Parts: sequence; C-alpha cells; structure tokens
Amino acid sequence: MSDSSNRSDASADSKSALGSDFRRLWVADGLSQIGSRVGFVVLPLLAISELGASPFQVSLLAVLETAAFLVVGLPVGAWCDGWRNRPVLLVADVGRAVALGSLPVAAWFGVLTLWQLYAVVAVAGVLTVFFDVAHQSYLPRLVDRSQLVEGNAKLQANMSVAEVTGPAAGGFLVQFLTAPVAIVVNALSFLWSAGWLRSIKTSEPPRERSRTRLVPEIREGLRFVFRHPIVRAIACSGACVVFFQSMSIAIAIAFLSLEIGLSPGEVGLLASIGPLGAVASALTTNALARRIGQARLMLVAIVGLGAGMLLVPLTGPGLQVAWYAIGGVISGFCLISLNVVEVSFRQMLCPDHLLGRMNATMRFMLRATAPFGALLGGISGTHLGMRPTLWIAAIGVLLSSAWLLTSPLRHTRDLPLEEAVRD
Repeated sequence: MSDSSNRSDASADSKSALGSDFRRLWVADGLSQIGSRVGFVVLPLLAISELGASPFQVSLLAVLETAAFLVVGLPVGAWCDGWRNRPVLLVADVGRAVALGSLPVAAWFGVLTLWQLYAVVAVAGVLTVFFDVAHQSYLPRLVDRSQLVEGNAKLQANMSVAEVTGPAAGGFLVQFLTAPVAIVVNALSFLWSAGWLRSIKTSEPPRERSRTRLVPEIREGLRFVFRHPIVRAIACSGACVVFFQSMSIAIAIAFLSLEIGLSPGEVGLLASIGPLGAVASALTTNALARRIGQARLMLVAIVGLGAGMLLVPLTGPGLQVAWYAIGGVISGFCLISLNVVEVSFRQMLCPDHLLGRMNATMRFMLRATAPFGALLGGISGTHLGMRPTLWIAAIGVLLSSAWLLTSPLRHTRDLPLEEAVRD
C-alpha cells in the first residue's frame, strides 16, 4: 500500500482534481477510452465492409475481445497484487498499439484477413485484462479511499465522453478516410496514453510477493468476493447484466447497418447520441450519491438500465431510429451511475493487499459471461432474428436487478466509513 503521506499530498494538491498524478492518470485513461470506442465501431465495420463478414462472424469479435478473462483473468489478479501497477499499464498500452497497428499495415499491403483481425482482437483482449485489473487497483493507491466515488466518477466521465465521441469519429473516419486510417488513430491513442502514464510522479513502492502458490492466492480473492454479501450481490448481478448486454452489443452494429440500413457515418452518429446520458451521469453521480445514498442509487440505476434497453428493439427506419437514441440515453445514464457506485463500494470494502485479486475476480465474473452472451447473441441474431434477440437481452438485463434488490443493500443508504477503511 502506498505511504499515507504520499496519498495525502496527492489529494491535497487539488480538492477538485484529486491531485496532479490523478490528473495524469485521468488523461491517460481518457485517451485510451476514446481509442477503444473508435475501435468498437471501426473493427465490426471493417469486417463487414472490407471482409464481407456475416452477423455471426462479426459477433465473434466481441467473443474474442472478452474471452481472455476466462483464460487469464484470475491469475492476473494474483500477479498484479505482487507487481507495481504503472509498469503493467504501460506495457498493456504499448502492446495494444503494436497489435492494432498491424491491421492497417496488412490492409495497405492487401493481405488483411478475417483471421488476422480475430488474432489482433484476441491479443488486445489479453492486454486489456492486465490493464483493467491494474487500473482499478492503482486508483486507491493514488487517492484517499474517501475520495474514491469522486475519482471513479471522473474516470467514468472519460468512458462517457469516449462513448459519445468515439463511435461518431470512428464511423465518419471509416466513411471518409477508410477503416485502416481509423485504426491508426486507435493505435496512436494507446501510445499517447502510455506517455501520460510515464509522467506520473508518485513513487509506487515495490509490492511484496506472497510466497504462497498461485492457486491459494486466487482462492483468497474468490473467498473474499463470495463471502461478502454486498460484494457477492454486486458480482452476480454484474455477471448477469454483462451476459445479456453482450448479446445486444454483439449484433448492435450489424442491426443498424444491415436491418435498419444506416450508412457507416449514420451508425457512428446514432451510437454517439445514447452515451450523452452517460456523460450527464458521470457529471452528476457524485452529487446524486450524496443526495439519495450510494446504495439507493445503485438499486435505482440497475432497474433503469433494463428499462432503457427495452426501448432499443423498437428501433426502425426513419424517425423510429429515435428509440435507439432514447433507450441509449436512459441506459447510458443508469449504467455509469451503477458502475461508479459499484466500483467504489468494492474498493472501499476490500483490504489493500487483496485489491488486485478482488478486482480480477470481479472482472473475471463480469467479463467471463461476455463471450458466451456475445456468442449467443450472434447465434440468436442469425436464427431468430436480430430484433427478437434485442428483446431477449433487454428483458434479461431487467431481471438481473433481482440480485441487488434482494441483497442487504435494500436496507442500506450509504456504506459506513468505519467499515470501508480497512488495513
């Protein structure tokens, strides 16, 4: 754990910005998020327009992107508890830049294949596992735990802004400058992120590696998650939400492009309207949590997320595309509020020496269901139709709220600080 004086200095530097080193992490995260959201639109459109991929083949991109959590998700948590976090973040950023950079090179030489695209997405997925686990473990070592909601809200604001700007930018880059150019932008964003991470000045002390074996270390993280009633409810609800969301995400671009008949630019623009709700949520979640309570906000948000997704299957040609945007605004607002409060609860409840393993266990549960959801979305979209699949996904997300609504959170307003701060 970082020296308390270092974190006090970091938080005292600026009450609103949580310190200069947090600002550097914030900028680095923002750049990485924007690049990732550009890729969210560019890679499926590249597969559809340049490689003639079917809806099922496009859905495999989402499967491969998240399948890495099934393979290395839990071990990465144990490893990150024994490593400094910043070097892990740097290697992950540079590695993703190199992997993605190979795609435009292959395209310019006329040798790009769907198999190479799958391989790059898989490699980037493994590196994302390392980045995500180290990233969520790094924040509590830069700021005081009482500032975690504010810090996580600012990081979620990055995701929200990226969701607004990234898809639109990706769609128009594909339409006017081709997909390879858009992928270059994606790769460069990871390098820029790495540059900001290198500028962080707070010294991260060496982590003491446990002398126990890897399996017992992993088991300790699993034990904490499943024995804590609140963390367990968060994990189970999140796993269900991600499963059904992945069904929807896997076919969303194909649905708008093939069934609704939108151009790449229109797809990107429409995909950017919904996340405006996420931007509003990132700016207001901290205030909402103080006003109604973190636990209450969590319960309202998960129900609202499912309700917003129920509007998406109503999307049709012409003015009916507004249903996609309205549903996206509602679900985006609720998803960011839910993420901010859930992550903050987990970080406050977890002892420092277990942060990596707890985050890895949570990410494993959340991401491990994603490839199965995406695969089912592709199969269902092909055989049942994409619109019925979107209905199934929305109803599934709404029902996932039962985990939180029946947990101890229903009797809680806020997490007591004396319970949150642990050694």
